Amino acid sequence: MSDSAVAPSAPTAFPGGTILGYPRIGRMRELKKAIESFWKGATTAEDLESAAAALRAANLERLAALGLAKDNASIPSNFSFYDHVLDAAVTFGAIPTRFAGLRGADGSVDLAGYSTIARGKGDDAPLEMTKWFDSNYHYLVPEIGPETAFALSSTRWVDEFVEAKNAGYLTRPVITGPLTFLYLAKASDEAGDDYRPIDRLDDLLPVYVELLAAFKAAGATWVQIDEPVLVADIDADRAEVLANAAKAYEALVAATDRPALFVAAPYNSLGDALPVLKDAGVDAIGIDLIRGSIPGDVDLTGVTVVAGIVDGHNIWRTDLDAALRKADAVAALGATVAVSSSTSLFHVPHTLAGEERLGEELLSWLAFADEKVAEVVTLATARAEGDEAVADALAAARDALAARAAHPGTNRAEVRDALAAVTPADFDRAPYAIRAAAQDARYGLPELATTTIGSFPQTPQIRKARAAWAKGNLSDADYEQAMKDEIASVVKLQEDLGLDVLVHGEAERNDMVQYFAELLDGFDVTVNGWVQSYGSRCTRPSILWGDVTRPEAMTVRWAEFAQSLTAKPMKGMLTGPVTILAWSFVRDDQPLGVTANQVALALREEIADLEAAGIGIIQVDEPALRELLPLKKADQAAYLDWSVNSFRLATSGAKDDTQLHTHLCYSEFGEIIDAIDGLNADVTSIEAARSRMEVLPAIKNHGYERQIGPGVWDIHSPRVPSTEEVTELLALAKASVPGKQLWVNPDCGLKTRGYDETIASLQHMLAATEAVRSA
Repeated sequence: MSDSAVAPSAPTAFPGGTILGYPRIGRMRELKKAIESFWKGATTAEDLESAAAALRAANLERLAALGLAKDNASIPSNFSFYDHVLDAAVTFGAIPTRFAGLRGADGSVDLAGYSTIARGKGDDAPLEMTKWFDSNYHYLVPEIGPETAFALSSTRWVDEFVEAKNAGYLTRPVITGPLTFLYLAKASDEAGDDYRPIDRLDDLLPVYVELLAAFKAAGATWVQIDEPVLVADIDADRAEVLANAAKAYEALVAATDRPALFVAAPYNSLGDALPVLKDAGVDAIGIDLIRGSIPGDVDLTGVTVVAGIVDGHNIWRTDLDAALRKADAVAALGATVAVSSSTSLFHVPHTLAGEERLGEELLSWLAFADEKVAEVVTLATARAEGDEAVADALAAARDALAARAAHPGTNRAEVRDALAAVTPADFDRAPYAIRAAAQDARYGLPELATTTIGSFPQTPQIRKARAAWAKGNLSDADYEQAMKDEIASVVKLQEDLGLDVLVHGEAERNDMVQYFAELLDGFDVTVNGWVQSYGSRCTRPSILWGDVTRPEAMTVRWAEFAQSLTAKPMKGMLTGPVTILAWSFVRDDQPLGVTANQVALALREEIADLEAAGIGIIQVDEPALRELLPLKKADQAAYLDWSVNSFRLATSGAKDDTQLHTHLCYSEFGEIIDAIDGLNADVTSIEAARSRMEVLPAIKNHGYERQIGPGVWDIHSPRVPSTEEVTELLALAKASVPGKQLWVNPDCGLKTRGYDETIASLQHMLAATEAVRSA
């Protein structure tokens, strides 16, 4: 601790076992349903508040029933209606100028205003959205400039703590830390591109001090401050990051009117930030020991370390013996050790209850959020009372791990032999100039060719048909006809609109990963294993547990049928190997690159079958390429090598006149431009509308020679962009990309949109294209 820091009274001891956070959406997606009902105007803000309060109460009751104590801050309070970073922006008054009218007299925004900032309205675009570190969660990017007047503008965090306290639970509030908040923010439009939000740290810290005092006054004994930015190699000088960490936490520790401070740093190793937090005198430090580590020579005497030894990022059952050894190793460095999940559990589904269709054996290998809480309680008990106190649980974990390792599906000879037979030639296609000439001769597409990314709106009728078919209430023939009718409607709509390259709309697909998981061996799927992707958007990641094979063609009959309806080219639609891994819970018993190549070989077979069926434009989506990029720069080259090579293994068997597309979204593309180039796709579409084409200068400077489609319509907001707005974005794109290389498309697939907004937006997109073509 620095000489200037004056500690408050000695903190209450940190609980022996805890988690860094719990799923926020509800076991049955209650929050999703409640907030979407509010957005539609079917319910009131009071109804939404009531539903959220009931969900919070149910979570508290469940966590206590699982063994977390009600009275010692072991239960975290981490609720959010939409996004925890947006919550921080609203709490600290960081509201963009275009939304200033949403503020009340006290500077706060109500739930309607909060939703507008997240989703946009009219001409007011929402906050930009991007990936949260190396996860599949998306956060909203704060906008901060010299005009941002930081102030404690919301009491919701404190109110929710008091709500729990009044119900008999002394929880631990969880808030986004000042460094993570500012380093992840972007400069506001008023500030200009060179403005750095982190330069406002001195202005923000007093508001954190005020918030901590409010928690203290409300009776909080501990507050969790999440600072994952400290484990990542970000676009900032590391010495500056460490200096700002020292400044921030010396200031917060020095506040005498505060609860004890627990700084959590999930997703990787703290490295050189660990001694900074130690010297600042924070009361407890959370360290991810699944994806990170602690140097064996560091002195942690007098430090409380909250050891993240239960994986919060994946669903596999914990090796409890190995976890205890990790905790013991930290204790050997002099630390007082508590055990926890490595990250918040909002990355995994709520519970295995109701997932009996997975089968007893696979279930025994897994742990969702509730089961991970039980593992934390078991580990805490073992450390407090000895292994003999939890001998049965330790033995059960050993048995499950042994059964998983011995299962024949995890090591199939034919899959291993196929990988061993791969040669360097399997990763290469002919030079791009040869391919481009062959594709132009085959298709003769116009400059600024127009297309969509793949999916069209999934209507209630589609979902009802799929559900009825799954329950056996709709025959195979009737289901297939329903899907063909929808495909025919989508194809006709695109022809009427005048798009150049069409898609079949993916009516038959419930999810771009789950669809393939249900058709590939080595996968399984859950009934209710939902996790939050962003806002109210939930996904149901598949479980990749074994070696991967393709029993039969997966997409050919749908693409072939769609192509039969039109003379225009029809895209075949596949999900790439990296995205299938990123959006699944993947086996952790072999390197990811090996698993990716198994998936790649299955996709390579599918591409060959699509070509044989006459499909000559094939899109292999990799929206998650950036998502898995390691947070440490030293680890990134190895990741990019295997991820790019798995895509090339999947696609390099294609003929020269087959035009291969890929799609990437929600990424800081400038960080991986070499990898995007290395994919060797003929056409790459990217998310770019919400960021107003900020990626394109990097692409221009790189000298990217192939074709690219920067998105001109942000499909993650319900607003319809005007023709003028799209025209402006296309003009920005043409300033960086020659017209002959440029495609026009939305940011992403249209599955979550309605048909009215889809048709209007596509009409505006096509009108803007014609305007730019003729300019």
